[in-house]
Amino acid sequence: MATVTLGDIRAARERIAGKIERTSIVLSASLSEGLGVPVQLKLEHRQTTGSFKLRGASNAVASLSAGEKARGVVAASTGNHGRALAHAAKLEGMRAVICMSRLVPRNKLDEIRRLGAEIRIVGNSQDDAQQEVERLVTEEGLVMLPPFDHPHIIAGQGTLGLEMMEQVPDAALVLVQLSGGGLASGVAAAVKGVRPGTRVVGVSMARGAAMKASLDAGRPVLVEELPTLADSLGGGIGLDNRLTFAMCRDLLDDVVLLSEDEIAAGIRHAYEQEREIVEGAGAVGIAALLAGKVKAEGPVVVLLSGRNIDMQLHRKIVCGEMPSISERAA
Repeated sequence: MATVTLGDIRAARERIAGKIERTSIVLSASLSEGLGVPVQLKLEHRQTTGSFKLRGASNAVASLSAGEKARGVVAASTGNHGRALAHAAKLEGMRAVICMSRLVPRNKLDEIRRLGAEIRIVGNSQDDAQQEVERLVTEEGLVMLPPFDHPHIIAGQGTLGLEMMEQVPDAALVLVQLSGGGLASGVAAAVKGVRPGTRVVGVSMARGAAMKASLDAGRPVLVEELPTLADSLGGGIGLDNRLTFAMCRDLLDDVVLLSEDEIAAGIRHAYEQEREIVEGAGAVGIAALLAGKVKAEGPVVVLLSGRNIDMQLHRKIVCGEMPSISERAA
């Protein structure tokens, strides 16, 4: 069975050196006190494009041949992968086309446009956007670099796991965002490869968690994509998933789901206690701890995966307002 190994992840780290930031890790005094064990926050939301996605995109672009670079790249995205791919392609002088659904927040669209990528808005789900990607591959010859189910994407995201284990070598638990599984499988492969006894738990939202539904079913399944504060975690995993479903099944120790109120509490805590601005997906690890949905008997590493939140939405949340469903996709 195809998979991504610790060796692949270490090679990716060498390939993207100088293209991404090695992000800091800091102790959360408030979470550590509440949990009774050290809780370290991995500040990946401070990455160059505002999320972890730059790691996988940079590794995938760097792995293309000269001929493939000349053709240009295309991907479906909920926003952060598109922004990262647009950034990586711009550095190489390449064409990039990003296909997204109508659920992607406007602030993420604006940033992708700023980076010079072409945008196609198609339908109301990642599956709809993916159909446009496949058309562009067939008709215009673009190279598809998907947001998660690709060996170079997974290996690039896995470099986060290497950094975590170097920064907190005695970590007992790592909390990682779970969507299509590129991040979770890459981080888990790195963490388990370095320290097999460390638990890795995937965290997602209750509204439309495709990987959790697929793991429960024992196979990839379709799940309705719904508006959520954790919009970056939306989308399916693909019925023909080649890598991330099996890797998440084999490497994750558990998966927990969060309500919208719990995600909002995570965003507020990050701002009020940690002085960090994070998007909904970036806050789910904190939210899982606050909600008591994960337990730890030793040091915990919590990934803050992205900061690309609409600031009007953020302001409402930190002021205690709960945005309407329509506002979450505005």
